[in-house]
Amino acid sequence: MTPLPSAIRALWAVALAALAGCADTVDYGDDGTAVPVPDFASAQIDPPPGVSPDGCWVRDIAPAELETVTRQIEVAPAREAEDGTPISPARFRTETVQVIKRERQELIFETPCPDALTPDFVSTLQRALDARGLYRGPISGTMDVRTQLAVRRYQNARGLPSGLLSMQSARGLGLLATPRDQL
Repeated sequence: MTPLPSAIRALWAVALAALAGCADTVDYGDDGTAVPVPDFASAQIDPPPGVSPDGCWVRDIAPAELETVTRQIEVAPAREAEDGTPISPARFRTETVQVIKRERQELIFETPCPDALTPDFVSTLQRALDARGLYRGPISGTMDVRTQLAVRRYQNARGLPSGLLSMQSARGLGLLATPRDQL
C-alpha cells in the first residue's frame, strides 16, 4: 500500500479535528436527527424570583417537535353508469404536511449544583440510567453526550425534554434524597 501524499494527510487531519470539535455540540439521536447538546456551564442562571437562592438553576431550550403526516385526498369521485357499472375509479393525490406536535419551549428548572456532579455521582447516574435501559455506553463518570442523551430520554418521558439533569429526575432515580416537605 502506498502512503498518502502529505497534502491529503493534512486535509484528513483538519477534517478529523473539525469533527472532533463538533462532537460536544451535536449528537445524533436514535432516529438519526441532530440533537443539540447543551453546555451546562453556559446554561446556569440566577434563581427565579420567589425561590430559595441556595439551589442551582439552568435554562435550556426544548426544540419544537414536528410530525410528518401523509394523507390521501380525493381529487375526483368514482364514476358509474346509470346501471351501476363502474366507469372510472376515484382518483386521489397524496399530501404530506408537517404538523407541530409541541412548540419550542424555554425550560427553567433546578438542577444539582456543578460541585455535586462528581465522577462518582455521574457514574451512579449512568448505572441508574443503564438499569432502566436508557444509557448505552461505558460507566465513565463523565457527563458526556451519551449520558446527556440518556438523561434526555429519561426526562422526556416525564415531560421535561432536556439533557440537563433536573433535581426532580435526580431524586426520581434515587441519586439524591427527597426533602420531607416534598414527600
